[in-house]
Amino acid sequence: MIRIPILMYHSVSDSPNDETRPHAVRPSDLAEQLAYLSESGFTPLTLGDLVAALNKIDGRTVPAKPIVLTFDDGYADFHSQALPLLDRYNFPATVFLTSGWVADAGKDAAGRPLDDMLSWGQAREAAQNGIEIGGHSHSHPQLDQLRTDDLRQELRRNKGLLEEKIGAPVATMAYPYGYSSARVRHEVRKAGYFAACAVSNTIAADRHDMLAIPRLTVGKPTTISMFRRAVEGNAVPLIYLRERILTKGYAVVRRTRYGLQRVRGNV
Repeated sequence: MIRIPILMYHSVSDSPNDETRPHAVRPSDLAEQLAYLSESGFTPLTLGDLVAALNKIDGRTVPAKPIVLTFDDGYADFHSQALPLLDRYNFPATVFLTSGWVADAGKDAAGRPLDDMLSWGQAREAAQNGIEIGGHSHSHPQLDQLRTDDLRQELRRNKGLLEEKIGAPVATMAYPYGYSSARVRHEVRKAGYFAACAVSNTIAADRHDMLAIPRLTVGKPTTISMFRRAVEGNAVPLIYLRERILTKGYAVVRRTRYGLQRVRGNV
């Protein structure tokens, strides 16, 4: 079995606001984490490259110590703080971009951005520097709670805008809030994505559903000791015990809520 740590970041800032603070990392912490990965012989891949290697496309193979870094939402500090550090260590990464939150979205603006966001120009610049741009819905809703028509619109508008503005195919995505369902995954596949990330706080493996790939949360509480153990696959269930319990409990709540909405005819 091939095991791959896939890391989930959000904002990279020394002064996050109240809404992004729970998942923000300091630039100095990201620098320390990248240094550890580089010195420890990890080979960084984008999510798209990883899936291609797992499927042996064009003869690709998974390296001995793969690692994937992903950044959700598309905060402006990815360009100002994370990108220079990734360049320093020659690390690619994947940014899952919420198209309606982009700083210059204009008439396409939708949802409520939590902080300053990337512009389309910055996203294109990142893509030209080895960063994969993936989908993250158009307005960042809870996809599993939407009517199917609205769900399709969220997925397809996001993918269409990203491909138009970035000028490259978009084939990977991440679920807002990490939640999906069989119905959502079915629509994700129909929208043209071949891989999608959840959260789950588990080491990914080649046995996982490529439309429900687990990731490991990296945030302000993540010490370098925790980080090292997580990426090496040591005691991951213990490190993320609280998060995993909360995720499982909330999954039950979400399924119940959606079931009630169906009974009432709201979805």
